[in-house]
Formats: sequence, C-alpha cells, structure tokens
Amino acid sequence: MRRSIDRPADLDVVRASYDRVADGYVAMGAGRLDAHPWLRAALGAFAEDVRERGPVLDVGCGPGHVTAHLAQLGVDVAGVDLSPAMVAQARRLHPGLRFDVASATELALEDASLGGVLGWWSLFNLPRDVLPDVLRSFADALVPGGQVLVGTHVGEGDLVRTEAYGGVPVTWTTHLWLPEQVAGMLTDAGLEPVAELRLPAGVSAHPQVLLAARRPG
Repeated sequence: MRRSIDRPADLDVVRASYDRVADGYVAMGAGRLDAHPWLRAALGAFAEDVRERGPVLDVGCGPGHVTAHLAQLGVDVAGVDLSPAMVAQARRLHPGLRFDVASATELALEDASLGGVLGWWSLFNLPRDVLPDVLRSFADALVPGGQVLVGTHVGEGDLVRTEAYGGVPVTWTTHLWLPEQVAGMLTDAGLEPVAELRLPAGVSAHPQVLLAARRPG
C-alpha cells in the first residue's frame, strides 16, 4: 500500500539551496568514496546482500558517486534527488545510469518492489516528524529480505545552515540524530537491525552513523 506523506513546507527552499551548491559540491570532490574504506566496505556488504533481491533506489543521490559505486558492485541501481542541478551533474558524470528528480517524500514506491533503498546522508534535512513516515515507505517498498541503509549526522538538536561548500548561500536545517533514535524509527517501520557502523568526528564536524535494517521474511 502506497503511503501519503505530507510535503514539507520548505521543500522548495531546500531544493534551491542544493541547486546553488551542486557545481561547487562536485568541484570540491564532496561525497566521493576514495578516502573512506570503511564506507566502501559497508556498501560492499549491502551490495552483496541485496543485489540478487531486486533493484535498489539511491534516495538523495546527489551527483551519483555512491549510485555509480553500487553499479560497479553489480547492483541494479538508480538514483533520485530533490535537486535538478544535482541530477544534471549525476547524468553528466555517470551517463550509463538512470537518475530522476524526486523528493524522498513523493516517491510513491510500490510495495515489495525493491531489493534495497539507500539514504546515504541524504535524509537529515527532512523535518523530524516526516522522517519516520519516509522510512516506513522505504520499508514497505522492500521485498522480504531487502534492506534499507541509512547514514546520518550524530548529535542532538538542529543546525541551521546559511552557507555551504565554499561559502555558497543556502537555507536548510541539518537535523542531528542519535543512533538509537534512527534505529528505533527503522524498527518501528517493521524492519530488523542488520548492522551499525559508528564513525567519530574527523572529516565531518560531527560523528556519523550508518545503519542497515532488513524487511523480515
């Protein structure tokens, strides 16, 4: 059953901000995996578990770096992003893959249609009251044994951003989450925990967490 999710009021503002930073994001090499062996290892495990179960959707794919990495690992994967400028970059950089403009709140995913869903540091702008419904929509879209893999910034409270990626003006809020809060939302969505990888502050100003959970069956 498809879920109806209320559209966040500031979605257009967030989209415009990511459109403005898209060129700088790519030029700075943001989101690339070259220097992150633990993240590549987590994606490798995810790919091994889901690639025979069905297609995977990379939600909030940005310029497609992670989408392309999963494709290289043999995953049937496509990407969607809120920002048309990010999608344009993804199509330019990875012309053999499919990328579409779409919000995580407006995907209308078919039940049991996906082997995996990726939310790779792409859901932290969603309002706190919206994220649980988005995760439930991901869970419903999975086939039995399919997995959701979510990465986010760890902490408490919210960070209001006014510039990013080289001082480009932006308007968005980064919602920080504790690992147990994200794990609880995944469990409430009907998923079973698979793995959790915690990363200390370093490259990012805040610690990071990556959680995998599967649909039972």
